[in-house]
Amino acid sequence: MTHSMLYSLYEFQHTALMPWRILSDVTRGVLTHPWVPATYTQLGKSIVAGIDVLDSATQRRPKPAWGIDGVEEDGEQLAVEPRVELHRPFCRLLHFAKQGGKAGQPKVLVAAPMSGHHATLLRGTVQALLAGHEVYVTDWTDAREVPVSEGGFGVDDYIDYLLAFMRHLGPDTHVIAVCQPAPLVLAAVSLLAQAGDKAQPRTMTLMGGPVDTTAAPTEVTKLAETRPLSWFEQHLLAEVPGFYPGAGRRVYPGFLQLGGFISMNPSRHFDAHMRYFRHLVRGDGDSADQHRRFYDEYLAVMDVPAEYYIETVDRIFQRHLLPRGELEWRGVRVEPRAIETTALLTVEGELDDISAPGQTIAAHRLCSGLADSKQKDLLQKGVGHYGIFNGRRWREGICPQIGAFIREHG
Repeated sequence: MTHSMLYSLYEFQHTALMPWRILSDVTRGVLTHPWVPATYTQLGKSIVAGIDVLDSATQRRPKPAWGIDGVEEDGEQLAVEPRVELHRPFCRLLHFAKQGGKAGQPKVLVAAPMSGHHATLLRGTVQALLAGHEVYVTDWTDAREVPVSEGGFGVDDYIDYLLAFMRHLGPDTHVIAVCQPAPLVLAAVSLLAQAGDKAQPRTMTLMGGPVDTTAAPTEVTKLAETRPLSWFEQHLLAEVPGFYPGAGRRVYPGFLQLGGFISMNPSRHFDAHMRYFRHLVRGDGDSADQHRRFYDEYLAVMDVPAEYYIETVDRIFQRHLLPRGELEWRGVRVEPRAIETTALLTVEGELDDISAPGQTIAAHRLCSGLADSKQKDLLQKGVGHYGIFNGRRWREGICPQIGAFIREHG
């Protein structure tokens, strides 16, 4: 099967489900009408619940809205407006501008991963940081929406964007890398230090990222290391079909990534949908809404440029170029030991099975030119990968410590 056929087959399957969706909507309408006796029976409720579960499992999600329109700061509710600070073909630099509040708050650039999920997965990250910081986020564009005429996008291009954004925001910036971009943020800051660039950020926080995947193998790293690069190119890349702006662009499709996400723990997702079914039958609206909110975000995926995906597998997960001192950016060797002024904080989750503890803290070893007083590591107990940047322990445990580190070295 050719790359273009793979993507087209997926689109055909989605279209083929439309008659069933129409039938499901009609059935739901009948069995929820107040004048239909079956509406009040256990069977009727079970059928409607089953339809909702099927829709939840099979529907295609659009990019979620950020949904951040306010923040509480020092007991005062401030309005927040997302503004596009810079626009590039593959990314928008978003500024979550607060209306009012204290002046001169630390400026934070959050580098979101380009790993399949939209940057909106960091909604909780941004929301917590907004109280006390000016927050900017790399909001990556779905590759199927970028015309081929804009060229390719690889690891070097990602670093280009980071350098451009940090130079635009200026030397009083604090950069936070969430998960996948940790090694690339470290590379960008290293390049600024090597050049003596005034845009070197005050602090750099690396959270649950694959700086050195040899330090703590996981199922993700084992998959990358046990297959040749040609396998990923042949089995995981496809061409965007003709009815999208990015027609003809080679990508790692979102639907394949979604299959990978679910296959890592299929029983957990099956159990979650069974609980969803029971919540619907019982009429537990709050629990059902919580399930829908999570999966509307988790199952909303985007295509990743093929160059970026393959180069990440090659440079980060297979050849481990950064920890070996061999990573280059446009012919320039990346040297983390050149960093002397940017303070470094690493954050890891005790239960992280994607970027396991040890992978991120390795950054301290690479930044050998940085004084001990400018380095700190944080291991959050009882937290998995997503708990590092979302949820109660992020809000109450991790975010305050990042804020304190930023102010200490700001």
